[in-house]
Amino acid sequence: MRHHRRAVACVLLLLCVSPLPAPARSRAGGRASPPPYKDPRLPVERRADDLVSRMTLEEKISQMMNAAPAIERLGVPAHDWWNEGLHGVARAGYATVFPQAVGLAATWNPELIERVADVVSTEARAKHHEAARRGERGRYRGLTFWSPNINIFRDPRWGRGQETFGEDPYLTSRIGVAYVRGLQGDDPRYLKVASTPKHYAVHSGPEPERHGFDARASERDLRETYLPAFRAAVVEGRAEGVMCAYNRTNGEPACANKKLFDILRREWRFGGHVVSDCGAVEDIWKHHRFAESEAEAAALAVKSGTDLTCGGEYRSLIQAVKDGLITEAEIDVAVKRLMRTRFRLGVFDPPGLVRYARTPFSANDSPAHRALSLAAARESIVLLKNEGNALPLPKSVKTLAVIGPNADAAGVLLGNYNGRPSKSVTPLQGIRAKLPRATQIIHAPGSTLAGEELTAVPDSALTTGGPGTRAGLRAEFFDNKELRGRPVVKRVDGRVDFDWETGRPAPQVGDDNFSARWTGRLVVPESGEYRLGAVADDGVRVYLDGRLLIDAWTDGARWSPPKTILKDVRLEAGRGYDVRFEYYDGAGPAVARLVWSFPRFAERLRAEAVEAARRADVAVVVLGLSPSLEGEEMPVKVEGFRGGDRTSLDLPKVQDDLLRAVHAAGKPVVLVMLSGSAVAVNWAAEHVPAIVEAWYPGQEGGAALADVLFGDYNPAGRLPVTFYRSAEQLPPFDDYRMRGRTYRYFEGDALYPFGHGLSYTIFRYSNPTVAPARVGRGERATVTVTVRNAGRRAGDEVVQLYVTRPGEAGARPLKELKDFRRVTLAPGESRRVEFVLTPDKLSAVDESGRGAVLPGGYEITVGPSSAGGRKTRLEVVGR
Repeated sequence: MRHHRRAVACVLLLLCVSPLPAPARSRAGGRASPPPYKDPRLPVERRADDLVSRMTLEEKISQMMNAAPAIERLGVPAHDWWNEGLHGVARAGYATVFPQAVGLAATWNPELIERVADVVSTEARAKHHEAARRGERGRYRGLTFWSPNINIFRDPRWGRGQETFGEDPYLTSRIGVAYVRGLQGDDPRYLKVASTPKHYAVHSGPEPERHGFDARASERDLRETYLPAFRAAVVEGRAEGVMCAYNRTNGEPACANKKLFDILRREWRFGGHVVSDCGAVEDIWKHHRFAESEAEAAALAVKSGTDLTCGGEYRSLIQAVKDGLITEAEIDVAVKRLMRTRFRLGVFDPPGLVRYARTPFSANDSPAHRALSLAAARESIVLLKNEGNALPLPKSVKTLAVIGPNADAAGVLLGNYNGRPSKSVTPLQGIRAKLPRATQIIHAPGSTLAGEELTAVPDSALTTGGPGTRAGLRAEFFDNKELRGRPVVKRVDGRVDFDWETGRPAPQVGDDNFSARWTGRLVVPESGEYRLGAVADDGVRVYLDGRLLIDAWTDGARWSPPKTILKDVRLEAGRGYDVRFEYYDGAGPAVARLVWSFPRFAERLRAEAVEAARRADVAVVVLGLSPSLEGEEMPVKVEGFRGGDRTSLDLPKVQDDLLRAVHAAGKPVVLVMLSGSAVAVNWAAEHVPAIVEAWYPGQEGGAALADVLFGDYNPAGRLPVTFYRSAEQLPPFDDYRMRGRTYRYFEGDALYPFGHGLSYTIFRYSNPTVAPARVGRGERATVTVTVRNAGRRAGDEVVQLYVTRPGEAGARPLKELKDFRRVTLAPGESRRVEFVLTPDKLSAVDESGRGAVLPGGYEITVGPSSAGGRKTRLEVVGR
């Protein structure tokens, strides 16, 4: 694939260096030729210099904030630099949603990741040009994408670790470079989109303190752990942008950190632009107390190298110039970098010259893109345990219980920084679609995520009509706020449990100013007192048997966060109640949920799940975490969680209790985990025969999971993080020293090691060799090993190479991943897999931050995970 891309690039380069059509000659006595910045034949640096020279100081500064306005007199269109593409185009309506970044990392497949990022940038181009045709140039409609997140997931308590490619610098580097290349494209002249890796640097929580926290890292940890992925993204991937972080690093705010910028600009020769995280320039003076005023903080950030602020702080640069804190020439440097990026995106050139500008809107959310999302989800799934070949399950199973709060939760599929899929498949839906109609599937939530005594009314209690009709409610959507006229969409929804954020309920419905009505019958399993109601951010009404139960239809209601309204009702088991739920959305996010609670809430949910397990031949229990519990600086007040981070690695207690109760029913149990980070499922590891980690798997997650559970896909995902047994095994969360963290420095007993993942077949390793076995410090060696599929199914194996360097124990990593290869082998097939150990892969970093290849014996381990494999040795000689 790489050779093909290079060939294409060479052909395009020949075309692009051919003389472009000369600009139209000026008429005799007519208008002058266009200025240099409008001439596509000129280098972008000259064009940027010319354009900036024509701007006033005020105009220059206006372009240094993310919401850059148009400069009409110069033909500069408006552009908002804030766009997100972590695992699909985010917050811009319908888009293909791939597995969350940590799930992408679990594929250990950079070639696949580059294809994923290529699709993301294709959809970004499709959306941008469609929006531009409508005159929309606001946030999430641009071509500068603040992705990927290549921070090191050093501690599983960090809520944003789900956005990263895991805990290892080498794996993060390889996948990060692939993602950058996929986003930016292979055109030698124009960028497809501009990739902006983040958050530079040494940034990984705690979330509640991030605006004023000082991350202290030694020179060794800085160079050996925190910076390699950024260097790879900039030097190899040629990323166009970099985002600096909120926190301080070794005493200086990241967006005004002289040392970090010296490494970025001088050592790595990065010539692109740097953008601050949103509000990070304000943090320089407000929270870090590193400057006396906003003007001083803005001047300090620009002079250090932060060209663009996400926010409005750079308005104060006018005053900073007046006060002598910064010169206009220093501002010019930043603005030229920003204009260079926009020239590289082709926004000033005729669309005929920019092949990406011809991307049709139909390229968005295409069947091929959805198929790639399914493929990525399959490859990301990790089989953690499979005792007695409990998996795959037979499709002939007669009765199956699907239990757990994540079993039918569409929002859990998406992670954070996500797009909105036009369709998604939950685990329950995927299992239903996989099995014959004759199979009885019993669904029971069993619990809420963390013990909340309120949940969406499940489809098991809702029908579209009388007995025997379809589960769920009839839904009608209108393209106005008044439920007026004929509905533009009719469908059946299993339940009313929606959070459309910046998306829309269906392609025919607008992002805002729509309404919806759900109707059907409510049948409760047990007579008693219930609390029935709604969660909504705009107008809502609920009717029960024709009686208006909740009336909050006031125009402009707008509740943020969404408001919960409950009414006490007595309901009788077996009786059908007419239910009608009406909702309108004005502007912004759209949240609509039909919810209930009842006495002995947790006990009754659990009892229902246990009864389902008793009636079934096997129970699939879908547990884990949720983006509503872990994420970015969140107002979560739940035991085990703090501000988006976690204080415990355990399953929430209510879920652990549910799992034990279902297991006690005596039927075979399969545990499926949906999460963005490692969960310490210690009890399950001892008692449950099969455990699957599916991450936040994207829109096709349920279909991919069903393929794995029932044997239509042989799992081959590998852990990009260590699964610890307890947070007590780790140093304090706010300690950024690497000793004791990640597989590279952790000396304890892991629950599941980094790189771990099982298969439905068996792979054998043999004959590891190093040639030559003795090299000089500047020479390379080749490592080869034979891998054989000794089972009866075709499958993928991720062959991993680890190096243990000589040196003082404790001062060096225990071992380090230095290469890997995902290979597909037929039953009985053998393959000789080859790796090249270059000097940079053997280099060690000393306390001063300098790297060198040390003489001595190197232990080389090749195998299926960081915890084992076949060993050989390499001797490095020389002084």
